[in-house]
Amino acid sequence: MPAPDQTQDHVVHAPHAPLTDYYRDEDDRKGWVRHMFDSTAADYNRIEAILGLGSGSWYRRQALLRAGLQRGMRALDVGVGTGLVARQAAAILGDPTAVTGVDPSPGMLQNARVPDGVVLVEGSAERIPFPDNSFDFLSMGYALRHISDLAVAFREFHRVLKPGGRLCILEITCPEKPLQKTLLKAYLRGVVPTLAKLASRNGETSVLWRYYWDSIEACAPPASVMRTLEDAGFAQVERYVELGVFSEYRGGKQA
Repeated sequence: MPAPDQTQDHVVHAPHAPLTDYYRDEDDRKGWVRHMFDSTAADYNRIEAILGLGSGSWYRRQALLRAGLQRGMRALDVGVGTGLVARQAAAILGDPTAVTGVDPSPGMLQNARVPDGVVLVEGSAERIPFPDNSFDFLSMGYALRHISDLAVAFREFHRVLKPGGRLCILEITCPEKPLQKTLLKAYLRGVVPTLAKLASRNGETSVLWRYYWDSIEACAPPASVMRTLEDAGFAQVERYVELGVFSEYRGGKQA
């Protein structure tokens, strides 16, 4: 599949075109993605530790701090999965009861490892089950590529944030330098799925991690993601990048 045009700057709905090696069309994507996360949830943390080379927890904590998370806030983590971002948010806030996680996958929620007091709720980015102006901070870790409609989801993010609230979306983005892209692709699409196959208890885990890279490569370019956030009402939208790969999309709801 050709790389997306990095110059695009428009509102995004589906984050990428259907990846037909995995599902037939857009209508099939939601069910396929949910099945994959449900079935591989028990292996997720183990394989993620391989993927992150042990740096994941430290990086997530620093990203949340850079985005403005601080004590006294009430935080929502969308696409909470097994709780990797939520755990760091609870540590920063010093109060697990101030953290809520939302995820559409019952399997992920059942396998979440979060401090006592963190609230876990089934729900999607496009339909967050909380009232307007409920949270001071909203995070999402590496789930942007799995959302059905970014424009709808970002409007939901804006809706549930209080005036003055902050947003932090973590994502792996395709490197612009060809050599860096080649190396990352070899690692994420070759090495990690192979290790996943050896280390996991579910045969579909290696498929999930191959899909992980393919969705990164096909994803809408950062300029379009930022444009979609602005269209949803977010102000001061910016992208901070670590190592040319780890993107942090940040913005705020005007007070």
